[in-house]
Amino acid sequence: MLKRRQFISGLAAIGGSYLLSACGGGGADGGDNSSGSAATEAKAHAAASANGTAIPPASSITDSTGAVWTLSGGVVYRNGAKAGNTYNVTLISYYGNTIYSCGTGGQYYAWNGSGWVASLDPRMGGTSAEGTTLPASPYIIDRANDVWTLVNGVVYRNGATVGNTYNVSLVLWYGGKIWLCGTGGQFYVNVDQRNLKAQWLPSSDPRIAAAPAAGMFYGVNGHFDYTYTPAQLVSLVKGMGCTTYRVGCTAQPNQIYAVTKIAQAFQSAGLKLFVLINQGVTDANGRLYANEVAAYLDNMAGAKTIATALAPYGVTMYECGNELTRQDATVVDFSYAGALAVDFNNTNWPIMRGAMRGMIDGVKSIQPTAKCGINFCVADIGAADALWEGMQPDGTSGHQPLRWDITTWHNYAAYGDIFAIGSDGKGPAFDLPTYCKARYGVPFMITEWNTGPEETESFRASYITSQLTEFYAARKTHNIQSVMYYVLDSGNNTYGIMINGTPISQPYNAFTAFTSAHPDN
Repeated sequence: MLKRRQFISGLAAIGGSYLLSACGGGGADGGDNSSGSAATEAKAHAAASANGTAIPPASSITDSTGAVWTLSGGVVYRNGAKAGNTYNVTLISYYGNTIYSCGTGGQYYAWNGSGWVASLDPRMGGTSAEGTTLPASPYIIDRANDVWTLVNGVVYRNGATVGNTYNVSLVLWYGGKIWLCGTGGQFYVNVDQRNLKAQWLPSSDPRIAAAPAAGMFYGVNGHFDYTYTPAQLVSLVKGMGCTTYRVGCTAQPNQIYAVTKIAQAFQSAGLKLFVLINQGVTDANGRLYANEVAAYLDNMAGAKTIATALAPYGVTMYECGNELTRQDATVVDFSYAGALAVDFNNTNWPIMRGAMRGMIDGVKSIQPTAKCGINFCVADIGAADALWEGMQPDGTSGHQPLRWDITTWHNYAAYGDIFAIGSDGKGPAFDLPTYCKARYGVPFMITEWNTGPEETESFRASYITSQLTEFYAARKTHNIQSVMYYVLDSGNNTYGIMINGTPISQPYNAFTAFTSAHPDN
């Protein structure tokens, strides 16, 4: 027997505007005891009952397979045989080709073909429509089938309060997240909808469209040590219809020299160079820094050296570190999506924070108006939020908040659709750019994107078209400033779009066809 949950009847008790009455609960997991006789199988050709048919008042329900369902003495029968282990059932209903049972406790169960699984009342309609609000609607159902209500200014999930809320005037379902707004007009977002103690973090209204300045939407990644001359790079980037080129650089003289030459050529050609300061949580010998101060000082020195060299040649944008949340020292488990702060290493967190702070401060000391980005992967809003709020992964606060000018993200096919990315690697999805737009209020860049290295040219071409279509459609609503394909030339056809200056035909043609047909304006 499944443990009964009575949140529907509980909601009815706390919310006067709740429209659906509780009907009790009863239902259990269990096997189908039907004998499957020839006569029974013949019933499969009978017409299914109308959607919404219920017992009572009906005496039976015929499902889409022709099986006949009846209710007798509080027990559910399918084709005359007990359907699992049920008792005290007061209602059987048929919605969306699914049989539901409900007992005196108010809990609904759905028949999955072999047993009963807990569910919501099917009359509630499933996941709420995008933009549903409370109190305009009596409730919101999220993608995890949790029911949210608003009673006397307090927010409830399944009848229990969520954090410490009061004077709430609006609850919003948008982008796969629950948001609230108080009487003062400030919006907040719930960071972990399954956790009743989860924080509500400040944000703007996620429904407000935001559009960054045009002129750098299409981009591509490259490397400082290509054999291409700077002039050849300019030609190749322009030929792809791109205006932005992302390249990594450390404070090593040979790298600075190479990137400086590229910057000179790009400045003359009117193209934008987005420089990745390729430093992080380890020193030049690959050793983890001893503490936050050491990480800060060394990264600051390197960033100052890079900015000093590149500032005269029109470089005004820097990405401070590459996938630092996804190092052995910083993530607890690489399979974690990163949606929660606890997904990250609490001990080494200060070192990562110090490295990021050092790079930003190093650039700003040379170029106060330069734009600095911090890079994340997968669904790393847990890391981004903790850095932004000055928190540790263990929840302790009071540390210096980190502020960046650009939110940058990597989105490979294996991570999932960035507009519907898994919140914990397998849970309900959410719109990540919408979340970042509302939380941090700065432009968003996807600085690496591609499918897997094992895919065929035709698959990669199709992926390029579908991704660019999605990115382009969202650029003016989700504050997406640039999307940078990875990579120009990988020396083979695993990631690159060309080899030694020769285009890999299908991916290249797909990319250039899109950029030529969809102007960056």
